Amino acid sequence: MVKLIHMLVIFCFLFPTISNAAPTDSTVKVAYIKDGYLWINDKGLDKKVTDQKSNYPYPPQWSFDGKMLLYQKEVRATINESQGTENELWVYDLQTKKHRKIFYDGHDPKWSPTESIVAFQSDGVLNISDLTSFYNIALGVDDYEWQPNGKGFIASSSASLRPDGWTHPILYTISLKGGYQNISDLTKHVKKFLVIPKELKKNDVKIPSINAQSFAYSPNNKWISFIVSPTASFSMDSDMLCVISAEGKEFTVLDEVILEFQPKWSFKDSLLGYIAGGGRIVFGFKDKDLKVTELPAYHTLTLTPKNYADMGFTWVNDRSLIVSRVKETDWSNDPKKRPKPTLYFVTLDSQKQIQITIPSKDQGDYNPQFLPSINKITWVRQIDIASTKGDLWVAELNGENAQIWIQDIGPYSFYPSK
Repeated sequence: MVKLIHMLVIFCFLFPTISNAAPTDSTVKVAYIKDGYLWINDKGLDKKVTDQKSNYPYPPQWSFDGKMLLYQKEVRATINESQGTENELWVYDLQTKKHRKIFYDGHDPKWSPTESIVAFQSDGVLNISDLTSFYNIALGVDDYEWQPNGKGFIASSSASLRPDGWTHPILYTISLKGGYQNISDLTKHVKKFLVIPKELKKNDVKIPSINAQSFAYSPNNKWISFIVSPTASFSMDSDMLCVISAEGKEFTVLDEVILEFQPKWSFKDSLLGYIAGGGRIVFGFKDKDLKVTELPAYHTLTLTPKNYADMGFTWVNDRSLIVSRVKETDWSNDPKKRPKPTLYFVTLDSQKQIQITIPSKDQGDYNPQFLPSINKITWVRQIDIASTKGDLWVAELNGENAQIWIQDIGPYSFYPSK
């Protein structure tokens, strides 16, 4: 009885207000793919915004002000006299209800954080589209991210294989202070930022450094996290999470990770959450530990209990997270025998870990995402980790008032998401 009272006190402290989960009066909009079409859910109403059934392989992206949607459409095309596919980039204007194709074959598009322009890549060239024309920005780019002020990029070039071995991957800063429309020399506004060592090591694990990707800035913009990967097949099993100070003076390898689970910064403090551990999931649901590292102290907490593995997480605030968790289990080729995750609420200060969802035995809870604007947790409940769609759920932070928001949803995104 004492333990039960203690747990109730914890919940009252962590969740001081409880209200009905009501997506119908929500200020959050959801853009999503379903049945081969792009949809928008706004105030509980679903609207199909594309008329042509197609393959939309990536989540749609909201512009910084929520007035436009960027989406990618895979189409059949003749390339060098043979049949292949192209990745068209489109923008949908919610006010005019008009669609506009901004490029015929691009990848990795990203909205500016401050204005309605889109950066994207094509054949190693970084470009910017103002939704009418596009402009070349830099050459030889492997991956990139907008700087938080929208005035430039952090970018990488991959290592190259030469007769004497691999070169180094290199990080660059790319400035747009002179304007992106008037760049005549694609090198003058580019500055070398970091030459990554040819090999990275953490504990007993070493990898060759080939690519640098998944850049993310800390809330105070003083740190940049990114992932260094080896060659393509090896990158499925072992990569290195790194951080570098924004001025480029301090570089550190934090931990071994896999690309499937992306690190995430907390809302205000320089706290980096990530799921540590190598080995692709088909080798087993094992050695996947949720960790939080505080910078610049480099103090790390491991939050996953023994005999469990974590499959995804979201920050709730700077002292608590919600994680999708399973018991450690070997991989099975039978989807019914694979473990089904549930959601747990985890705190940094007391390391209390409370299960907040109970799916049926044949479903699991994946991809938790906290929405600060409505103070609720969302997730996808689906049959298996390999499923491409499921039901989007929403609930209070303690799991109460859980209900389905959208059924049979594919890739999706929220506005606002922060």
